[in-house]
Amino acid sequence: MQILYHDQDLAVIVKSVGLDSESAVPEEIKKRLGGECFAVHRLDLNVGGVMVYARTKNAAAALSRCIQEGAMVKEYVAFVRGEAPESGEFTDLLWKDKAKNKVFVVKRERKGVKEARLAFVRLAVDDGRSLVRIRLHTGRSHQIRVQFASRGYPLLGDHKYGARDEMTAPQLFSCCITFPWKGKMLRFEKLPDWAVSDCQRTKNKLGGMQ
Repeated sequence: MQILYHDQDLAVIVKSVGLDSESAVPEEIKKRLGGECFAVHRLDLNVGGVMVYARTKNAAAALSRCIQEGAMVKEYVAFVRGEAPESGEFTDLLWKDKAKNKVFVVKRERKGVKEARLAFVRLAVDDGRSLVRIRLHTGRSHQIRVQFASRGYPLLGDHKYGARDEMTAPQLFSCCITFPWKGKMLRFEKLPDWAVSDCQRTKNKLGGMQ
C-alpha cells in the first residue's frame, strides 16, 4: 500500500490487490499515521487503485456527503477482451444476487434494482484486447465489470464475469479521484504499470468524458 497524500483530515492511498478496503486498509493507515481512520467508499478485494480515507469523523461525514451529491469523480482503467468502441456511455439496470455475490443486468425495475451509468474512451487496441479509461457516474457493486461483460467485453482476468484467460485478477484499476475540499478541487492520480504508456499517449482524449 502506497500513501500518496495525508494531512489531519485525509489519507489518500493506492490500495494493493488483495487488501480489504474496509478493514485491512484502515488498519494499515492507523498503523502508519496514527489516529483514527474511516472508510467512505470501497474497492473489491481483487481490484487495486487510488482511494481516499477520512481521519476524523467530521471529515468522514463531509466526504460521504460529497459522494452522495455526486461531487466525487472516480476514474478507472481496464483491459477488456475484444475491440471496444472508441468511446461511449453505458446505462443499465443492475441487480445483485447477494447469495452469489454476483451482479446481473436486468430489463425491468424490481426490488433491489439500481441504475448504473458510466462513460469511457478507448485508449488502445492490441492483440484482441482494448485498454479503456472509465468515468463512473454511479457507484454500483461490480458495475464496470458487469456492464462491459454484458456487451461482450469482459475484463481480462475477471472469471466471475466471463473471462477465460489465465490472469488471476480483473485487469481493473482505480486510477483517479477528484473531489472538492475546503474550497479547492483535489485530484489524485496513479496509473498501474500496465497502462502508463497508453494513457499518457492519449491524455488529451480523456477530456471528452463528461
